[in-house]
Amino acid sequence: MDWLNAENVVAIGTAVLGIAASGVMVWYERRVPRRKRIGYRVQMDNPIGDDARSGRANRRLGLFDETPNMADATLVLLRIENDGSQGIARDDYTGPERHGLTAVFTGRAIRGVSVTQPTDTDHLMDHFTADRGFGYDGNTLRIPRVPLNRGDHFKLLVLLSGGDVGHGIRLYGGLRDGEVHPNRSATPDDTPPLFSRAARLISLMLTLSVVTLATIVVVRDDTPPPIGCERGTLTVTGSTAFAPVVREVARAYAEDCEGASVTVDAHGSTAGIRELTDDGAGAKKGSPPLIALSDGPKPAGLEELRENRVAVSVFALVVNDDIPLKNLSTTVVRRLYRGEIANWTQLGGPDLPVVLVSRDANSGTRQVFQRRVLGRGEIENSSADCAHKDYPSSPVVRCELDSTEQVLSTVAATPGAVGYSELNLADRAKGLHPLDLDGEPPSVDAIEHGTSHYPYREIEYAYTYGRPPADSLASSFLTYLTRGNGQDVIRTHGHLPCWSPEGLKLCADQG
Repeated sequence: MDWLNAENVVAIGTAVLGIAASGVMVWYERRVPRRKRIGYRVQMDNPIGDDARSGRANRRLGLFDETPNMADATLVLLRIENDGSQGIARDDYTGPERHGLTAVFTGRAIRGVSVTQPTDTDHLMDHFTADRGFGYDGNTLRIPRVPLNRGDHFKLLVLLSGGDVGHGIRLYGGLRDGEVHPNRSATPDDTPPLFSRAARLISLMLTLSVVTLATIVVVRDDTPPPIGCERGTLTVTGSTAFAPVVREVARAYAEDCEGASVTVDAHGSTAGIRELTDDGAGAKKGSPPLIALSDGPKPAGLEELRENRVAVSVFALVVNDDIPLKNLSTTVVRRLYRGEIANWTQLGGPDLPVVLVSRDANSGTRQVFQRRVLGRGEIENSSADCAHKDYPSSPVVRCELDSTEQVLSTVAATPGAVGYSELNLADRAKGLHPLDLDGEPPSVDAIEHGTSHYPYREIEYAYTYGRPPADSLASSFLTYLTRGNGQDVIRTHGHLPCWSPEGLKLCADQG
C-alpha cells in the first residue's frame, strides 16, 4: 500500500495536531513546564465580631464577646502550597529579608496567627520561628523560607480586627525560576485540579478520536489491486533509455501483485527485438514470457511481433560544459556527424577538438537520432577509448558505447565531447548540458501542448511475440504499464504516456 498519500497525510496531521493541542493545554495550565510555583488561596474569611457595619447579626460567647477590639474581628484561613512541578528549597526564596513571603491584609490589623499543616508534614513546623523571620506587624505577616516538596502545603489561621470581611489579601515574594500566584478558591482540604473536569474529558475525547481516525485511515488499504494481477516470471529487455521507467514499474507491480517477478535486462532496442524474435521462433507454442522495449518501431518484415505504444520519449543532443553553445541547427548537427567540423572554434566555441560519443548499432536512441535528425547514418567508428584516433586519417574522434549512462558519463568527462541521450537522464547528469535544435528546446511539456516542433523524439514501443494470453503475466504487466499505475511512473521520468488524453493523438500521429 502506498500509505503516503494526501488522505493519509491529512489524517496523520490531524492526529498530531490533536495531540499537540492537548500538550499545549497542559503547558498552558501549568504556565511553564518544570517551573517552580507557590500558590495561595483564601479558604475562609469570616466575621467573629458583631459585624454591625455590614448589617449582619452574629452570635458570640466568651472571649469573642468580652475581649477588647473584637467587635469587628475576622478570621482568615490562608492556604499556601507548592503547586508547581518542582520542589522548593530555602535557597529558592530570593527576597533580601530573612523571611521568604509576605502577606498583606488590606484595611485590617493582625491580632494573632496559628500555623497548621497535614500530619505527614510535621517537619514544616520547625521553620515557623522568630529566628527565621516568622512574625507580624500591623497588617503585614512575615512567613519564613519554608521548603516545600511538590504538593506540600501549610495553612495560616489569622485573627484580624479593624476591617470588613472581603478586604484585599495579597501574598508576595521572590522565587528563583518561579512565581507566587493566587489560586482558585476551593474547599479547605481539596487540591485544585490540573484541569477542570470538562477540560480533561474534552482533551481525552479529542485525542482518542483523532488517533483512532488516523489509525483507521492508515491501516485501511483502499487502493484496489491492479486488474488481472498474475503470478509467474517475466523478462523485459530492449531500450536502455527507457529501462529506468520499467524497473520502477516492475517494482511497483511486484509489490501490488503477490507472486509476480519481473526482471529488466536492457541491452539496446535492436538487441531486444532480435532476442524476442529468436525466443519466439524457438518457443514450442505460444508467446514467450519476454517483452522487448524499442525506441521507435520495429524493423520491417517482423510481422509476428505485436506492438504496444507506451509513451512519447524526448531525446537530446548533449555537450560537455566546456562548450558554451546552447543551440545548434540541424544543418550544423549533420555536418558534425559527417566529420566536417573538427574543432569547436568553427562554430564560435573554444579551441577544443570535436569528440563524437555515440551509441552502438543496437541502440534505439541512435536509430531515432539518425532517422529524426541526421536523415542518414553516422560516420564510421574511429576510436576505442573516446580519446584517441585509431586511424589518423579519420576527420574526428568518434566512439561507440553500450548504454545511455556510459554516453553521459563520457561526455561529462571529455572536453569537447558531444553525444545524445534520453532527455530526463540528460537533465539530471552533471558536467554537461542539452542543446536546443533549430531554436526549439527539448521539452515534453511543449510537445504535449502542441507548441513545439522539436525533432528528436520518438514513440516508445513494447513488443511481444504474438498476442500473449489474457491471463499471462506479460499481458497483465503491459496493461499495468500502459493504462494503469505505470502511467504515473512514465510521467515522473519525463515521458508522455500514450494512453493519456494528449498522448493518444501524439502517439497516433507520430506513428
